[in-house]
Amino acid sequence: MKNLPLVFAILAGVVLAPFGGSALAASLTANVSLSTQTMTVIHRGRVIARWPVSTARRGKITPTGSWSAKWLSRNHRSSRYNNAPMPYSIFYNGNYAVHGTYDTKRLGRPASSGCVRLAPANAAKLFALTQAEGLKNTRINVRY
Repeated sequence: MKNLPLVFAILAGVVLAPFGGSALAASLTANVSLSTQTMTVIHRGRVIARWPVSTARRGKITPTGSWSAKWLSRNHRSSRYNNAPMPYSIFYNGNYAVHGTYDTKRLGRPASSGCVRLAPANAAKLFALTQAEGLKNTRINVRY
C-alpha cells in the first residue's frame, strides 16, 4: 500500500503518453497558443511566465503538436532566410525553433516564417532554463 502513489504516477504517465503528454518527464513546458499569440512557461509545475510571441504569418505554417527540445544554438543564424539572427534557439521539430527576435514590435501577432519568436530577454530565460533542465525534460506544446 505504501507504493500506491508510485503506481498512480506510473499509470498517469501511461495514460498521458499517447496524447503527447510527458507530465512525468517534462520539468519545463512551453505552451504556445496560436490563437492568442502567447507562450505560458511552466517550470516544475508552476507558471513562471506569460509572454507574447509571433508565430507563422499568412501563407506560412507553425505546426501544432507536442515535442521535446532537440538541440540548442545560442547564436544561430538562419540558413533559409538570409542569415537572419535567431538568438537563443531551441529547436524542437526539424527546422522549427523557439528563438529570440529583434523585431519585437510585431510580437503578439503572426509575423514569422513558422518559428515561435520571443523577445530576446525572454528567449534567453527560456534557453537558460532548457540548459538547466535538459533537452529531454523540456517540452514545447503548440496549440490553437
